[in-house]
Amino acid sequence: MRVSDDKKGLPHSVRSGNEKRTRGGRSQRQKQRQHQRARPDVARAPYIRRQITTYDILNEEGLCLIEANADQILKEIGMDFTDDTEILDLFREAGADVQGTRVRFEPGHPRQIIQATAPSEYIQHARNPKNNVVIGGNNTVLCPSFGPPFIHNLDEGRRYGTLADFHNLVKIHQTIPWLHHSGGVVCEPTDIPVNKRHLDMLLGHFRYSDRGCFGSLIGRERAEDSVAMAKILFGDEFVDQNCVFYSVANTNAPLVLDSAMSGALKTYAKNNQAVACTPWTLAGAMSPCTVAGTLAQVLAEALAVCALTQLVRPGAPCLMGSFATAISMQSGAPTFGNPEGAKMVLAAGQLARRLGVPFHTVGALSASKLPDGQAQQEATYGLLMSVLAGANFINHATGWLEGGLVTGYEKTMMDADLCGKIVDFAQGIDLSSEAQAMDAIFEVGPGSHFLSSRHTLNHFETAFYRSNIADNNSWEQWSANGGLDSAQRANQLWKEHLASYEEPTLDVARLEELEEFVLKRKSSMPDMNY
Repeated sequence: MRVSDDKKGLPHSVRSGNEKRTRGGRSQRQKQRQHQRARPDVARAPYIRRQITTYDILNEEGLCLIEANADQILKEIGMDFTDDTEILDLFREAGADVQGTRVRFEPGHPRQIIQATAPSEYIQHARNPKNNVVIGGNNTVLCPSFGPPFIHNLDEGRRYGTLADFHNLVKIHQTIPWLHHSGGVVCEPTDIPVNKRHLDMLLGHFRYSDRGCFGSLIGRERAEDSVAMAKILFGDEFVDQNCVFYSVANTNAPLVLDSAMSGALKTYAKNNQAVACTPWTLAGAMSPCTVAGTLAQVLAEALAVCALTQLVRPGAPCLMGSFATAISMQSGAPTFGNPEGAKMVLAAGQLARRLGVPFHTVGALSASKLPDGQAQQEATYGLLMSVLAGANFINHATGWLEGGLVTGYEKTMMDADLCGKIVDFAQGIDLSSEAQAMDAIFEVGPGSHFLSSRHTLNHFETAFYRSNIADNNSWEQWSANGGLDSAQRANQLWKEHLASYEEPTLDVARLEELEEFVLKRKSSMPDMNY
């Protein structure tokens, strides 16, 4: 039984999707040419190889102070690992002080465990080897939004996400050259029972994308289902010896890792799959209301959880993660695109580099309810700071609205354009002799212009990044084209991307085996919706 391509719940104009011309009058072929002109040399890269330096916000004294405070937290307070005797036994055998579910460490002990075996760089393999990503070093991977139960588009407004939405978002992401990863829960398919939807989601990623993806993050059983499906696709031995999944273990800040997270962590680490050990902190509520206090707590939690991955299986890929922002002291709601969050991510990147493991964080976050000015201001600030922090994997690089409750179709396309700018920016300045353009300067001389110079004619199609969202026409031309704002242009664009999507080739026998596995697993358990 194959996954349905049903687009139920989407606007009629999207379900038909066969128009040869857009509302603005441009043919689909013209739009595709425009996409190709948007720096095709960069667009094909499977991940960013940063040619820019990081922005280091802390000096040596500051970094040592944060590290010393993290050590003191782990020695004198410790961290709780709930309801898991296997984890407690691993820590006890490694020499930690275990009392009940509380684990305490001598200063430097978790760092020693991590640095002994954790890789500083690793490859996550995609089913299309051209889309393998190298995580670590000077590399950055951009990944779409994760986890929202709702979707938003201009046609329908805000509603619960469905499996059709999930599939459509995976397809749209596959067509965006600036993204490098298929992601995980790009929206919750709420029309599928909660205990079964992980199977449909992973099948959707494997079928509709040929990039790397997440495994299911919550609970041992769902992680085991994910690994079993990966073995069908890649083979048992390949999965054991190579990373094919990305996963995140979020702490329950302050200083707790619960059994749902630890169960998945153990499963992935045992199977040599990557775990981003990520304290999820809202400063003022889940961590102190200061940047320095939050950083010490974030580092303490990340050290303890990264050490756990190495005790489960030495050499398994792990990342130091940080999801840290501030709350509104007026309402208690999380805020994004704030200077406190910028300071936290920049410093966390430094701390991860000193630890010697890749750095995971988040990107284009916003509390806005609509794809408006607030959404793009907050998204731009957050994503740019994460890149300057040297992040190796940036989750939520597109689509995030309403503090993570919503994946926006239009926001996805607006953020995709932002990602394109980030990809271009991260290349740094080309200093080749052709880029120095000395011949052009001598050819033109004083008082003339470069519009018709040979150098300009040779490079005019690829010289600058071309946004497919921004309108740079005159007011008269913009008005004649419909007077659309950026969200309305993004509405057209996601529909064009969806209409032009082509399903990547997947071996029929493997697809059928995956579908059979999903069918058997779903039929083996009753529906649950909590």
